[in-house]
Parts: sequence; structure tokens; C-alpha cells
Amino acid sequence: MDGLIGMYLIVCPLVFLGGFVDSMAGGGGLITLPAYMMAGVPVHFAAGTNKVVNGIGTATASVKFFRSGKILAVPALCAAAGALAGGYIGAEIAKGLSEELLQGLMLVALPLVAVFLAVKRDFGRESAGRARSRRYEAAVSLLIGLLIGCYDGIVGPGTGTFMIMAFTALLSMDMVTASGCAKVGNLASNVAAAVSFILGGKVMWALVIPAALCSMAGNYCGALCAIRGGGKRIRAMIFVVLGMLFVKMLAELIT
Repeated sequence: MDGLIGMYLIVCPLVFLGGFVDSMAGGGGLITLPAYMMAGVPVHFAAGTNKVVNGIGTATASVKFFRSGKILAVPALCAAAGALAGGYIGAEIAKGLSEELLQGLMLVALPLVAVFLAVKRDFGRESAGRARSRRYEAAVSLLIGLLIGCYDGIVGPGTGTFMIMAFTALLSMDMVTASGCAKVGNLASNVAAAVSFILGGKVMWALVIPAALCSMAGNYCGALCAIRGGGKRIRAMIFVVLGMLFVKMLAELIT
């Protein structure tokens, strides 16, 4: 019992923080997954528990964005469908690729994305209108879900962040709406992965309920902050997530 309480004290605050970050700009898994491992959870159980808990938290954020009118149904659902297929394809591709190669590519790409955001200050601002047909939105959103879902299956960290940026760049969404749509797409990939881990018996259920409650609280607060603060807060948080991704991958490559 004492060991379990110690796990709660490590995992719960970090899961709350990860949920807050994830609901705003994606990338919360960079905080939550190491939290389980710091608490002494074996790596496969840490990954499985993380997916189940994050799925519950992401669902909470999705509901908050939806109730605030910040989710467009067609793009969000098409991205979710694409993410389900992409996640599976990515997992299959990952089996034959070098992790060092993928990390090297990311180390080049991440600073370029950060420079782009720094230079293009109007990126993700609310636009007057989107002259897009439903068919175009559906096709592009499906492609976003497929490609970034594939990335999720191959690499993983930052999936929500890249999905927000794709919705903003390709469908001219403001960052708050893009974040809401990304939550639905990310929820789909989380659910698919969670089911796989549950069927494989790789979930530490003793941690799920308290961690899920903290994740729900963090995601709700983060979604509220994003909706009230607009694209400026999301943009700032994206820089934080990109920085965490860069440091993580550089450390893994060096060690």
C-alpha cells in the first residue's frame, strides 16, 4: 500500500500537468510517460497505463472544446478516421525502421518548425472566413489524420502538436479550433492504442482511476485556458512542446 501511495504522489501531479499541456498544444505524453517510469512502473505497463489515462483525459478536453463550439465536425471526424488507420500503419512501418534515423530527422525538423512559427507571427490567427468545400475539408482532414496518425505509430511524441499545426496551415483554422479538432483525432489514436494494451494485459489498473481523475482535471483546465486565451497561449505552449521534444530526442541520440 505504501508503495502505491508513493506512486500516486509522483504520477498524479505530473499527469495533471501533462493533461494541461496536452489539451492546449499536444505533447503531454512527454510529461506523463516519464512520470509512470519515475514511479517504478515497468516500461510496457507505463505505456499501456499512459494510453488509457490519456485517452480519458483527451475525451474530457474534446467535450469541453465541443461544448464551446470549437470543434468542426467534418474535419474532426475525418481526421479521427485517418488517425485510426495511420496509427496501425505507422506501427507496422516502425518495425522496419531505425529509431536513430527517425530521431535524426526530427532533430532537423523541430528547429525549422520553431523558426517558422517565430518568423510567421500571423500563423494561426483567426481568419475572416474559410472558402473551403466540405469535400475538400474532409479529404484534407483524412490525410492529416492518416499521415500524423502514422507518425504517432512510428515515433509518437508531439502528435497533437503537429495535428494542430496541420489544421492551421492546410485548412486556415485559428489555433483554438485547430486544437479542438486535433483533440478528436488524437482521441482516436489513443483509443486504438489503449485497446491494444488492454487486450495485451499491459495496464496497471491500480493507477488508472486516480491518474485518470488528474488527467481529466488537467485537460479541462488546459482546454479552458486555451479557449479563453485564444491562439496566443496555444502558440506559446507549442514552442514549449517543440523545445521538450528537441531536448528529449537529442538526449536519446547522444546516450
